[in-house]
Amino acid sequence: MILFRSQLNLFYIALAFLTRVPVPLSVDYSQDKLNQASRYFPLVGWLVGFLSGFTFWIFNFILPNEISLLISMLLGLFITGCFHEDGLADTCDGFGGGWDKQQKLSIMKDSRLGTYGAAGIWFVLTIKFFLLLNLAEVSNSFAIIAMLVAHPLSRAVSTSMIFILPYVTDEETSKVKPLAESHQTIDLQISLAIGLLALLLVSSVALWLVVVLSIYLVLMRYLLLKQIQGFTGDTLGATQQVAEILIYTVLLAGGASI
Repeated sequence: MILFRSQLNLFYIALAFLTRVPVPLSVDYSQDKLNQASRYFPLVGWLVGFLSGFTFWIFNFILPNEISLLISMLLGLFITGCFHEDGLADTCDGFGGGWDKQQKLSIMKDSRLGTYGAAGIWFVLTIKFFLLLNLAEVSNSFAIIAMLVAHPLSRAVSTSMIFILPYVTDEETSKVKPLAESHQTIDLQISLAIGLLALLLVSSVALWLVVVLSIYLVLMRYLLLKQIQGFTGDTLGATQQVAEILIYTVLLAGGASI
């Protein structure tokens, strides 16, 4: 029972960190516990994927696919508070507008949205919409399954970055940020196990998903090392967003065999 409560507490921390879903006031939070809670980031993805898919299914009874998908995407943005999208925008602004590591980190820390960030958000949301729309044209259930797969699996990919890259910060502020400290191997193992469970829903293309996402991890790691010599919270959000798109793309390409 004590073990269950401690793990439930970690899940609540993960839920509060990644979404706007209310959690009990009794949650015991600390920096160390947040680091451990990263193991349940993909589990939060399961929740977001389920709610997004359920919303699409409900509204599809009375509205066409296009409108139902937009409402579903809007709900996802509301649940997460645009958490990952904000990281994507900051990363686009920093990498697009900065000349060196420090300048890129400073731009990413700026709360204002720049041209690169706005363009990045527009393209990502647009690509997501058309991918999901094409998935729904195969079948509505296929689009729902895609959401159930993409949300936890993309968060497992993003969380993996914490374990294969050093954390970097703006030297001008140099204060410790969430997820900046060391993690244990068990956290990565649990995160991957929860995320990879989604492959059971699309077993016919599971191998392709693993191959594509593994290549993506290698390339993203190289890019982040070249740009800023590590990861930040913003780049984790960007990693998740691109991984989600890749997952939808692979599922659409292999749709005929699912």
